[in-house]
Amino acid sequence: MLIRKTLTHPGWLVAFSILLAGCDDPLSSSPPATAPQVMVTVVEPQSIAISDTLPGRVTALRVAEIRPQVSGIIQRRLFEQGAEIKQGTPLYQINPAPFKADVDSAQAALQRTQAGWEKARQQTSRLRALMQTLAVSRQSFDDALSAEKQAAADVAQAQATLERKQLDFSFATVEAPIAGRIDQTLVSEGAYVTASDTTPLARIYQIDPIYIDVRQPAEDYDALRAQFSAPNLRSALPVTVLRASGAAYTQQGKVLFSGIAVDSGTGEVMLRVEVPNPERVLLPGMFVRVQIPRQHIDDALLVPQQAVVRENGKPALWVVDEQQQVKLIDVDVADITQGHYRITRGISAGMRVVTQGMDKLSEGLKVAAVLPAATANDYAQVEGQ
Repeated sequence: MLIRKTLTHPGWLVAFSILLAGCDDPLSSSPPATAPQVMVTVVEPQSIAISDTLPGRVTALRVAEIRPQVSGIIQRRLFEQGAEIKQGTPLYQINPAPFKADVDSAQAALQRTQAGWEKARQQTSRLRALMQTLAVSRQSFDDALSAEKQAAADVAQAQATLERKQLDFSFATVEAPIAGRIDQTLVSEGAYVTASDTTPLARIYQIDPIYIDVRQPAEDYDALRAQFSAPNLRSALPVTVLRASGAAYTQQGKVLFSGIAVDSGTGEVMLRVEVPNPERVLLPGMFVRVQIPRQHIDDALLVPQQAVVRENGKPALWVVDEQQQVKLIDVDVADITQGHYRITRGISAGMRVVTQGMDKLSEGLKVAAVLPAATANDYAQVEGQ
């Protein structure tokens, strides 16, 4: 009885009828949908330099093998191993006594020939005066004149011998032929050395500037040659050297020349790069990585890597049109430059490309585009929806 009274109460009947009316209205079942927000970037033409990162080997600018020019016993080493030396710095002292004795002997021989020459000249002078008075025959005068010329030749030969002995004497002090950093000594004091020895006394390396030899695929050589043949482009496309850690070396290099033949085994062309090395960080024999410029593009269209999606295995981009609707377009991608793809087909300058939020998109969906200048909080709210 109590239940029946409750259901037949006029107030409950009104509430129940309102509830049934609300269930019949389909629009009142959920709130209106809002357009999803996506992060976009506006494509603008940019001037870029495309580079290839290739392995290279460091080579000294000059290498001089120190060798004796005379034979003898090494008395002293006159340098610190590993030191920077100048051209002409004394490095080794070979026992000079035998060469000094040869110089003294050659000087004595020169003096002897000079005395004979002086005597022949006097004889010729006397006979010339007597021949004019017909006191001597013409034959006697000619013999005296020939003896004078022979004596002069003997003097010239003795002079040359003396100069050679003096040169050998100077060679007893072995000097640096170039400036640079000298390596360890390969002989010790007391060793007997000759000019025909196969082992050098030491080596000097000139490493500022220094060379890096790089091998580049032959198919990229034409593009590189075209770039460097353009006026004033050599300085615009510097060569960057990367250390083992991946950090860039502070000094920029330049391409000096390329090889004149392609390696038939590898299909590569050798490039020689010159790099300043004032701090001697790069040492001969080191392997480094070098960024070689391959192409310069004035109006490249770049998009972030994360903007490129794969549709049936092909690259594509989501773009936002003027009606704020998105559509998926096929594109062709080329090089990767600092985290960006270079697009060669499919987009044009001024297009808005979606860079974040692609997972919620479908063809023709209306969206709210957010530029990178928007605050991070705005996009964080979008991602949280």
